[in-house]
Amino acid sequence: MAIDFKQDILAPVAQDFAEMDTFINEGITSKVALVMAVSKHVVEAGGKRMRPIMCLLAAKACGAEDLAQQRKLAAIIEMLHTATLVHDDVVDESGLRRGRPTANATWNNQTAVLVGDFLISRSFDLLVDLNNMMLLKDFSTGTCEIAEGEVLQLQAQHQPDTNEQTYLDIIHGKTSRLFELATEGAAILTGTPEYREPLRKFAGHFGNAFQIIDDILDYTSDAETLGKNIGDDLMEGKPTLPLISALQLTTGEHHQIIRKSIATGGTAQLDQVIDIVQQSGALDYCRKRATEETEAALAALMALPDTQYRQALSNLAQLALHRIQ
Repeated sequence: MAIDFKQDILAPVAQDFAEMDTFINEGITSKVALVMAVSKHVVEAGGKRMRPIMCLLAAKACGAEDLAQQRKLAAIIEMLHTATLVHDDVVDESGLRRGRPTANATWNNQTAVLVGDFLISRSFDLLVDLNNMMLLKDFSTGTCEIAEGEVLQLQAQHQPDTNEQTYLDIIHGKTSRLFELATEGAAILTGTPEYREPLRKFAGHFGNAFQIIDDILDYTSDAETLGKNIGDDLMEGKPTLPLISALQLTTGEHHQIIRKSIATGGTAQLDQVIDIVQQSGALDYCRKRATEETEAALAALMALPDTQYRQALSNLAQLALHRIQ
């Protein structure tokens, strides 16, 4: 059965989702016109809004009836996510995100960095209004770990000896942690702490799978679908799982080409690297790991009551995996 995003994932929380969207727009109001213009630009360039949808579904899966508070939390999560993207684009010197010019390309680095700061600060400003100390603590710790993940990634740049564990540490920080905050935060706010752990595990494994899939698509997709240029990660010398795995699976000249491309970055040997990654079996290994992570995510969900909301979370994880099938 093909999973349909709108029907099988969004539909159960569509009403709350629409209201959450208006809250985001209220949240980014500012007396400073430029802050507002840039915030609007980046929030509108947003993707599927997967993290807030996950937050709303998790709240419903925990048995929440009225989602007034959770809608605010979902909006806060999307604002935090947006802030991290704005900063990422500056760090990566990206000109495009999802096929649209980035904030740093449209304005400049200074503006993008400062508006990213504003969005993070604003997120916490709004989070305080939810008046939940446990939630505030979870988010404060979590955002520290997100920043650490980004720095860890920077540190691993051009390091061909990066192993899979370091890669997992990086993606836990930069990708999975925010998914965890979205679902765990919903459990905290709903007053069902017993579901925190299963939801955190679900989101953590889902986030890992999601990032591994993203890294696979860097070698199998085209710029149109990807919304960014093929080989972007390679150009920056980021040791992603397909490369780490290719190093394990190759010897001799092929091994050296991969090592050198991580160490120096650049896309001089892009076509060759893509060929080696595709022929070495590295992508098969990555697909296997993405499948394992997805299965671990689905297994964790079983601790929650069997509802359409739990099913929708499960559908989301399966849909993400189908991108590489």
